[in-house]
Amino acid sequence: MHEEMQSLHENYTYDVVNLPKGRRALKNKWVYRLKTEENNSKPKFKARLVVKGFNQKKGINFEEIFSPVVKMSSIRVVLSLAASLNLEIEQTAFLYGDLEEEIYMEQPEGFKVKGKEDLVCQLKKSLYGLKQAPRQWYKKFDSFMIEHRYRRTTSDHCVFVKRFDDGEFIILLLYVDDMLIVGQNIDKISKLKKELSKSFAMKDLGPAKRILGMSISCDRKNRKLRLSQESYIEKILKRFNMDKAKPVSTPFPSNFKLSSKQSPTCEKEKENMAMVPYSSVVGSLMYAMICTRPDITHTVGVVSRFLSKLGREHWNAVKWILRYLKGTSKMSLCFGGGKPELIGYTDADMARDLDSRKSTSGYLNTFSGGAVLWQPKLQKCVALSTTEAEFIAATEACKEMLWMKRFLQELGQEQHKYILHCDSQGAIHLSKNPCFHSRSKHIDVRYHWIHDVLESKQLQLEIIHTDDNSSDMMTKSLPKDKYEFCRRAAGLLEPFT
Repeated sequence: MHEEMQSLHENYTYDVVNLPKGRRALKNKWVYRLKTEENNSKPKFKARLVVKGFNQKKGINFEEIFSPVVKMSSIRVVLSLAASLNLEIEQTAFLYGDLEEEIYMEQPEGFKVKGKEDLVCQLKKSLYGLKQAPRQWYKKFDSFMIEHRYRRTTSDHCVFVKRFDDGEFIILLLYVDDMLIVGQNIDKISKLKKELSKSFAMKDLGPAKRILGMSISCDRKNRKLRLSQESYIEKILKRFNMDKAKPVSTPFPSNFKLSSKQSPTCEKEKENMAMVPYSSVVGSLMYAMICTRPDITHTVGVVSRFLSKLGREHWNAVKWILRYLKGTSKMSLCFGGGKPELIGYTDADMARDLDSRKSTSGYLNTFSGGAVLWQPKLQKCVALSTTEAEFIAATEACKEMLWMKRFLQELGQEQHKYILHCDSQGAIHLSKNPCFHSRSKHIDVRYHWIHDVLESKQLQLEIIHTDDNSSDMMTKSLPKDKYEFCRRAAGLLEPFT
């Protein structure tokens, strides 16, 4: 707590003043955390002074609050690029952006100024908990980067790029107050850090080891990098008493057929299921799914449909996912070791949802050997054929792959052609045929956008055998052998030694 207060004073975060008439001082509280590192080093106790921002009122304490954060897929792309090109990866953390509004806060508990106990703090800098804190910080940081001739990418406003006359470059990614800096030249990176430290209170964390709960391990000799959430998964298992559960080989057995018909019908059963931490488990699984575990994406997507109407079968399915993670917690996304190339895969499973009979779309993009973008999505309309379901899925996959292509181009990465693989010959024919005919005229016109994309050669849609389609795991439960193939194809492997 004393370290936190010293930091606040050093950064001139607030002045102790009289509260103006008609104004109200916000309350605050201390938040404590025991911070542990991936390498099981000695835990560190941390204390944060946090403003109770939920008491703020628009027009009085704040105006605009929106602030972008870097996309998780952008982080994976840049890290995979760093692995392939053997780039330096450095990390820093920042504190306290300037405030535009006049905000008052009560003095921190235990640290009231002697003789001035009745006075309040007038904030000069943003504090954790303020609604506008992320926005104020981003505005100031963005201005700094533009002033120093860094270009903000249009694909992701939290990624900044600068190219030097000698051909070298620096890529900077910002997630609120966490930052990754990637580049060929450590001296240029150090110079940027020095410039940043002149304008911001920051902590140089050196070579990146951990970002947003994901551990980063580099094998620079072989130009490989792995991204893991082993410690996060182990915490989930321990939190929900599944750390001693028997592991299973797939995240979703084929005999699990979930629907709302399995929801409780009597009050006693509803009361029993209300005691189950279903939503907490699903929320925890979602973060693993978003960051490093494309293999559980389909399963988590299915169980998340029953958050408000869970039954015993739904809870058993969630526990099955935890058992699967118990046996695969050490797995990590592996990048590098080959040519940095973007490859896309798309798939659909017709009428898989038992309640609505809507089909499931799924796509997966790999870059430099590992998955960088993936998502299953329940289609908005009911497909009338397998071809139609695959066609809709291919259209959605094209949208995401075009974004990824544009992002890579902004990073200076070009490739000869961009291929999206689909295992439906009918969907490919329909995508390339610009004519509406009796079997496709009912399909929403927005999905026919894919015609223009393929005709202009922005992407290529090519056939792939269903056995080789790694996006299969995005749409359905699979046998063990096929699941293992999809995992390997996505770069999800046991850690290298």
